[in-house]
Amino acid sequence: MQTALMQEQHHDSAGAARTYRRVLTLDPRNKVAWYNLGVLAQQQGKAADAREAYDKALEIDPKYASALFNEALLWKSRDSDRAVDLLERAIAATPRAATAHLQLGHIFAERDRDSDAEDEFRRAVAADPSLHSEVPESFQDAVSPTPTSN
Repeated sequence: MQTALMQEQHHDSAGAARTYRRVLTLDPRNKVAWYNLGVLAQQQGKAADAREAYDKALEIDPKYASALFNEALLWKSRDSDRAVDLLERAIAATPRAATAHLQLGHIFAERDRDSDAEDEFRRAVAADPSLHSEVPESFQDAVSPTPTSN
């Protein structure tokens, strides 16, 4: 796996993918290898391949928050209900997952569920105050980071 990570750092995604596939021939239940194949496919714009790899990681570990989050991003524009389900599962696995709260807030805002959106944006900013700038302007005053946010 270390070899694949080095290959990714050197922008050799094809080599990294080959290494992850070799890992999977030895250990087909390696959720990290499946997840990383999904990341590589997502970076290459191969959404179907990415979803398939994330699904394999999630078959192994249904609470794998990173795979849940990344797959949710793939579904966000196509099937926001599916994205909401995946984000809620990611948050259940990692309650302070700031970016998952942020993405869920965006979906709720698009659906005019302002109260739910505000709650999610508040949770995101409480977990990571640097995300405040990514909150839509109409919600920013309501979710301003406090001095006690961390």
